[in-house]
Amino acid sequence: MNNLVNTFEIPYYAVIFASERTEGDNGYNEMASKMVALANEQKGFLGLESSRDSNLGITISYWKTLEDITAWKNHTAHQVAQKLGKEEWYSQFSLRICKVERDYLFKSK
Repeated sequence: MNNLVNTFEIPYYAVIFASERTEGDNGYNEMASKMVALANEQKGFLGLESSRDSNLGITISYWKTLEDITAWKNHTAHQVAQKLGKEEWYSQFSLRICKVERDYLFKSK
């Protein structure tokens, strides 16, 4: 995803997922696409920004409430992806949940 998402009604939450990949695809790209599509269908999902080079990736998803984030974490299909991530796709990752109290968006003309 190359575009920045719009700002949202304050407050909202950001889930910051930073990861280092293992070698090879092993179904990663297909699952990542499925998870983005599925997240878009979830209650409280506001948007997503993501960037990845050959090893390091950072994905930030935006949510209305902490309860919405918990529901996404516990979604059955997402749990399958989480398990595969730990077993096959990531050598390490970090996850941070932040409350957004202010935001700004600049766009040049």
